[in-house]
Amino acid sequence: MLFPFFNISSKLIQMNILRILIFAFIPAVLAGELFAQVKNEHLNLKDGLAIEGYDPVAYFVTGKAIDGKNNLSAKVDQITYRFSSAANRELFLKDPQKYQPQYGGWCAYAMGDNGDKVEVDPETFKIIDNKLYLFYNAYFNNTLKKWNADEGNLKKNADLNWKKTIK
Repeated sequence: MLFPFFNISSKLIQMNILRILIFAFIPAVLAGELFAQVKNEHLNLKDGLAIEGYDPVAYFVTGKAIDGKNNLSAKVDQITYRFSSAANRELFLKDPQKYQPQYGGWCAYAMGDNGDKVEVDPETFKIIDNKLYLFYNAYFNNTLKKWNADEGNLKKNADLNWKKTIK
C-alpha cells in the first residue's frame, strides 16, 4: 500500500494520486529554476560566478576586496560566490542578501548615470548604508570618483533604473 495514511486500498487510485503528486511537484521545481534563470540574466556573472570570484563578505569585514578561494564557495540561486575564509562563507549563508552587491554587481555609477550595465573592477567599491556598491575603474576612468561627486542623485537614479531593468 503506497499511501496507508489515506486508507485507500485500490492500487489504481493510489497510482493516480502518485501521478498527481509527481506532476504537481515537477512543474513547481522547474518554475523555480526558470525564475532563478530569468532573475539571474540581469546579474553581472561570469559562468555563474559573482564578483569575479571576490569574497562578498570581506568587503564588510575587512574593508578590502579579497579574492575568494576555489575550495571555499557557496551557491545561492544558481550563483556561485567564493570566500577567503570558512567564517566568511558561514556569515554569507546566514544572510546572503546582506552581502550581495547592489544593481546585480554592475557599475553603480553607470546605473545611476544612464541605466547601463557596465563591467566593474571588484577592487573599486564603496559600502553605503551597509550595502555593497561596485564601480568601473579602467583606462583612467574611475567612476567611484564621479559617484562621490553626486552620490545622492546618482543613487536615486540608479535605484530607479535598476527597478526598470529587472522588470
